[in-house]
Amino acid sequence: MAGSGGQKENNLETPLLQNDHTTKEVIFRVKGIKCASCAGSIESVVSKIEGVESVSVLPLQDRAVVRYRPDLTNVDTIKESITGLNYGVDIDSSSQEIATCRLRIKGMACTSCSESVENALKLVQGVKKATVGLALEEAKIHFDPSQTNPTCLIEAIEDAGFGADLISSGLDINKIYLKLGGINSLEEYSFIESVLEGIEGVSTVEVDPTCQRVTVCYDPDLTGPRSVIQCLQDAAKRGPISFDVKLDTPSKRGEVERYAETRLYRNQFLLSCLFSIPVFLFSMVLPMAGSAGEWLEMKVKNNLTVGMLLRWGLCTPVQFIIGWRFYLGSYHALRRGSSNMDVLVALGTNAAYFYSVYIALKTATSPNFEGQDFFETSAMLISFILLGKYLESAAKGKTSDALSKLTELAPETAFLLNLDCDGNVVSETEISTQLLQRNDVVKIVPGAKVPVDGVVLKGQSHVNESMLTGESRPIAKRPGDKVIGGTVNENGCILVKATHVGSETALSQIVQLVEAAQLSRAPVQKLADRISRFFVPTVALAAFLTFLGWFIAGVIHLYPKHWIPKGMDEFELALQFSISVLVVACPCALGLATPTAVMVATGKGASQGVLIKGGHALEKAHKVKAVIFDKTGTLTVGKPSVVQTKLFSKLTLLEMCDFAAAAEANSEHPLSRAIVDYTKVLHQQYGLSNNDFSTLDTKDFEVHTGAGVSTKIGTRSVLVGNKKLMHLFHIPIQKEIEEFVSNTEQLARTCVLVAIDGKICGAFAISDPLKPEAGLVISFLKEMGILSIMVTGDNWATARAIAREVGIEMVFAEIDPSGKAAKIKELQEKGMTVAMVGDGINDSPALAASDVGLAIGAGTDVAIEAADIVLMRSNLGDVITAIDLSRKTLDRIRLNYVWALGYNILGLPVAAGVLFPFTGVRLPPWLAGACMAASSVSVVCSSLLLQMYKKPFHVEVEAVVLEASDEGQSPV
Repeated sequence: MAGSGGQKENNLETPLLQNDHTTKEVIFRVKGIKCASCAGSIESVVSKIEGVESVSVLPLQDRAVVRYRPDLTNVDTIKESITGLNYGVDIDSSSQEIATCRLRIKGMACTSCSESVENALKLVQGVKKATVGLALEEAKIHFDPSQTNPTCLIEAIEDAGFGADLISSGLDINKIYLKLGGINSLEEYSFIESVLEGIEGVSTVEVDPTCQRVTVCYDPDLTGPRSVIQCLQDAAKRGPISFDVKLDTPSKRGEVERYAETRLYRNQFLLSCLFSIPVFLFSMVLPMAGSAGEWLEMKVKNNLTVGMLLRWGLCTPVQFIIGWRFYLGSYHALRRGSSNMDVLVALGTNAAYFYSVYIALKTATSPNFEGQDFFETSAMLISFILLGKYLESAAKGKTSDALSKLTELAPETAFLLNLDCDGNVVSETEISTQLLQRNDVVKIVPGAKVPVDGVVLKGQSHVNESMLTGESRPIAKRPGDKVIGGTVNENGCILVKATHVGSETALSQIVQLVEAAQLSRAPVQKLADRISRFFVPTVALAAFLTFLGWFIAGVIHLYPKHWIPKGMDEFELALQFSISVLVVACPCALGLATPTAVMVATGKGASQGVLIKGGHALEKAHKVKAVIFDKTGTLTVGKPSVVQTKLFSKLTLLEMCDFAAAAEANSEHPLSRAIVDYTKVLHQQYGLSNNDFSTLDTKDFEVHTGAGVSTKIGTRSVLVGNKKLMHLFHIPIQKEIEEFVSNTEQLARTCVLVAIDGKICGAFAISDPLKPEAGLVISFLKEMGILSIMVTGDNWATARAIAREVGIEMVFAEIDPSGKAAKIKELQEKGMTVAMVGDGINDSPALAASDVGLAIGAGTDVAIEAADIVLMRSNLGDVITAIDLSRKTLDRIRLNYVWALGYNILGLPVAAGVLFPFTGVRLPPWLAGACMAASSVSVVCSSLLLQMYKKPFHVEVEAVVLEASDEGQSPV
């Protein structure tokens, strides 16, 4: 451990990012290298390329390793030079540097739009993967930074007809914004940029003279916000120019843009109402009001009336100024060979408007012609669609409420302490939380929020972590305990040393994970994607056929004349029906059905302590028919302790424990730690001070998976493990030992045998208490129709005893990590959807193999990385929450599809006039537009009902006090 710490310190002395010209390395797989001469020719050609610093060809491995400067050349140029020598060349994927960035997309209306953005991004050279979220209005792109960059990606999106802004890139995880004052020229900005680039640990600097702001990305291992600001302040005092610098807190761009979009739709709707309401009055209300509307019938020229002229004048601004966004959207959609809702709206409103213009012109020029205009259809249709967009935008903003609440948990300020070498407080300063750096010591008073992740240095208190984990009971915190940023200190005053700041805190990681989950596309979304490809063309064809059907039927008198409303003819009636068909269909509702539900569910899950990593995991979890539980740390508390010891030789208990602890000191297994901790307590009782067993002369240490460990301590051979290990080394097990092992396992305890020089000299009985909620969870899962299975590496007797206690009927014991994954595959082959709940490194293969992996939050990073769902509280009740939330979400998605599809399936025939011959019911175009707007709003509001989700399973887990008792041998 000491060695690794020293190495780390040495690494910190060297900047991770040098500020001179950076170089990159790429590895090519080259086919056709036959000899050293081939290698020499490749090296000769490639080394001549400007920017290539070194090239090494390995003929035996068919590899070429090239180091180059990306500002002078690129991978494609190097690849082409090798290809020109008639060799087959591929880039070794393991050597490719993949960067990521997130972009905010503007102007998407439906699934067709998100697909268009995705396709435009995938066409950019260097893009490996692009995911676009319609509801989140964001895109996440994985790309090769040597071939493209965020600026090129934004240009590609803009070329496709959408707006885009950079949210973040993989290079700016740790970023601060600084506001500058007193800068008057570009030369002064260049001076500041050079000062910042000279700071060790600063990776990139972006200067924005128009906003007088500078953005700095840094490595938190080497520097921090206060250090950066201090360097600038020193430069301002000693340098050639004087300027002011302070921290600039950027507004939450996403929320600001969402609010701006909602406000824009509201303003456009209210503006359209200024014109549409008079049009509605002049066409629908006043003509029926008798003498009050007679002035509208006054003729201006021939049969052109005052009312028609007013309607024309009022409708035109709505059609071409307020409704310009629909023309723009249609143009970009058609240009890229697709179609969307804007196309339908533009077709419908243009048909109504230009037909009305034709009627108005003809009535003005012909003394005998009288016709009915549809100006109110165009104006009111646009107004209702804008109303729908406004309501939809407002509702969509609420789908990420849970995530917004998480981001607001961190306090704005913190009390920074300056300590002397003895740990005494010298000074106390209140600073912005954004200025905190690693290893800072902060004071947290009762009732205050913890600003960053850290370790308690001094003081005791209880911390309420319910806002992050859902755990209602405050957690006791003492020196050495970890605290999480965003949680609330209940009573005592504590001093905390910062270990993770900025984007590295648990709160930031949770937010990033939930954002990634909301961006991911659930498999059920494929239905909407497939429909969207042919939806708009199908609707346009249906509208055309509707027009032909009604118009031809009217011309050849297939229906009676009295069906035609007063003031209309066959053409106008057919046109009304076709316009209604165009505008009643709504592809937006289909596109929003899945992503809005996933957004609400993942945000709600995070607030309940269940982190769902994506739509795929959310969808898979509802199909789970079997849950496999690991034993140690999952069904049990995960803090095993020695409760009994037994000697089978003349060795003293202390000697046996010393040998066992020395052998187990290099192992991270919970049972190993239990033996080491027990021996330390034994040393204290004997008054011995040496507790560092890792310093003993051990060699040939080896871990035998699922069995134990073997090593040599001095000249003696030591084995510590179960019966399987003893059989492996042909150690005889006497009847007395067999009986002790059997009796121990019957009590649901694990028996660890210790053998020295080929003879068993003693044993430990280790108990790991069950989690209080384990039995209730298994019972609840049974009621849900889910089979519970326990798979463990422990012995059969202990496994069966634990299973009986919690109510699990199917048990697999003495299984190694790969065996756990194999058992999962066996169940999957039987057609079962399997979930795995685990916490350790040994569970990661099984978590990855399962359909849904659930990692206990207190488990290892490897297990959490391999899992699909992370249970923050380490409470088994959250297994039920994850599965139940998944079921509720999929039910809600299906209901959303019922709303969206059912609405279109019912609305289109009604709009086409199917009911008109039987009931006389006709759907006017303006009312069809209102229905279309209502469908999107109804789907989003349906998803928002998931905010009311409540856990189906509640259990208060009281603190479990583990008391080690020695039932067999007294240590003294």
